[in-house]
Amino acid sequence: MAQKAPRLKLARSLDRSLVVIFVAGFSLAAMEGFLLPVAGPMGHVMVLFPVVTVVYLLAGLRAWHRRPGNRLGALILLGGFAVFLNGMSNSDIPVFVAASTIGSTLILAVIVHMLHAFPSGRLKGRLSKVTVLAAYTNSLLLQVPSYIFRTNSDVPFLALAESPLIVGLARWLQLWAGAVVMLATAVVLMSRLVEADAGQRRVLLPLFAYGTFAVIFVPLVAQVLSPLLGLSMDVRAALQLIVIGGIPLAFGHGILRGGFAKTGELEELGSWLGASGGARSALAAALARALGDPTATLSFWLPRQGIFVNEDGSPAPLLSPGANRGQEDIVLGSRKVGAIAYDTTVVEEPALVRAAGQVVAIAVDRERLTVELRESYGALQRSRERLVDAADRERRRIARDLHDGLQMQLVLLALEAAHLAKSSGADADAAQRATRLRQGIDSAAAELRALVHAVMPAALIERGLAAAAEDLTDRMPIPTMLELNLDGGPLTSAVERTAYFVLAEALSSALKHAKASRIQVRLVAKDGWLRLEVHDDGQGGADFNAGTGLRGIADRVDVLGGFLELASTPGDGTLIKVELPCA
Repeated sequence: MAQKAPRLKLARSLDRSLVVIFVAGFSLAAMEGFLLPVAGPMGHVMVLFPVVTVVYLLAGLRAWHRRPGNRLGALILLGGFAVFLNGMSNSDIPVFVAASTIGSTLILAVIVHMLHAFPSGRLKGRLSKVTVLAAYTNSLLLQVPSYIFRTNSDVPFLALAESPLIVGLARWLQLWAGAVVMLATAVVLMSRLVEADAGQRRVLLPLFAYGTFAVIFVPLVAQVLSPLLGLSMDVRAALQLIVIGGIPLAFGHGILRGGFAKTGELEELGSWLGASGGARSALAAALARALGDPTATLSFWLPRQGIFVNEDGSPAPLLSPGANRGQEDIVLGSRKVGAIAYDTTVVEEPALVRAAGQVVAIAVDRERLTVELRESYGALQRSRERLVDAADRERRRIARDLHDGLQMQLVLLALEAAHLAKSSGADADAAQRATRLRQGIDSAAAELRALVHAVMPAALIERGLAAAAEDLTDRMPIPTMLELNLDGGPLTSAVERTAYFVLAEALSSALKHAKASRIQVRLVAKDGWLRLEVHDDGQGGADFNAGTGLRGIADRVDVLGGFLELASTPGDGTLIKVELPCA
């Protein structure tokens, strides 16, 4: 399951702003419901105004929240405000009646704007821009004569003079301008239907048809159908409000659920990549969110091995036949850099997955290089570990050969020398020489045993790190305190050997160079790490560059991916801290 993509600070700020818009919009709808005559003969129609306003409010806020980079949510909210204004013409407050009269047909221009701006919320092409501008001009400017030159309107205080001729001319201009706007809109929408693929057309066709129907139906029912069918004012108004109320539901559904409606999500994904830097786990989560498929996974192509791998470098699983899983390669230029695996029952259009891959191709290529580098580093690390293991095995072999071969020969020679010294046929001088020979052989055997112990101590091989550390500190000629706790889990032989040789070198350095009089040793395994601390009270001044001993243990620690810290202030002792991963 892909992780959820974290919301950016800007998105959280948008959420707070949308809450404020909701509170303000709901307050306006509640005020409208309070001011309109809902208890009168047309009360059932008056109730529809705040209801439709709230429908626009909720649909617009949901679309804006789900698609922050899409302007269609804001357009839906503008439509809700136009419905609110239209309803306030029935109130008794002059300022609201005046505002309603001015914007009485604003909702039609907003619907035309939404049709042209779907799905991104932005107008594309000069014809769309000119058409939408003409729609707003027709709705706002050509509406002016209807109240400026009518003294018997609902807002007589706005009238300048009485001129039925100008009012009639303005209505004629509005009618023909509206027809031209709808004709241009039909041309734009038909061209988009022709250019769309099958999945997009399934969304566009019913949406465009309903939006066009709403724009035509609202004035048609007032000018033609009402006189023709004898519709009462309340029936006509109710029909208009019901048709207009379906607009936000249709457009909200289209931008959130449509077969090609993820266009907005892919735009957000591109913006998100620029803002977040495209962290690996967050990148996969953002892809899953953009595609609407929580099972979508991201893999990276390693051309040298010819395989797809996960972000941790492990081989990506192959697709099983009949498992409803699809995969689309991510291509940057002519190079394959990764792939997106997805559920074909959730994402039906492979083109959507390919589009998402194009958006994140650069980020995926960067992460692919990181994964490849991590894989190469892992291979290098494993190679270094094998070299250390091989060296330790060779040390063990040398120690065993010295113990079982040369040391046994020295013991036999010592026994033979002792026998010669005690033989009755030997003179006193020969007996003394044989005794000295036996003593020399015993001394050589003792030095050989010390050498064997230094090469690979028997206690470490036979009884483990704890016993070897205790044996090592017990043989120190100065007071050495050992704090030992290795109950945090089993240790690998490589970790035990490295810890032992680090401890041995640190104790030897404290004894030979630091002139310490007391040493404290702490050896603890906890939380997947083996921690070793050696602290002496010597003269300090230890340096990695001063000899090969400290450099050698630093190299061994580095091979295992551990950390070494040296603190050695002159006159203040030396502290060596080592951490080795043992999980």
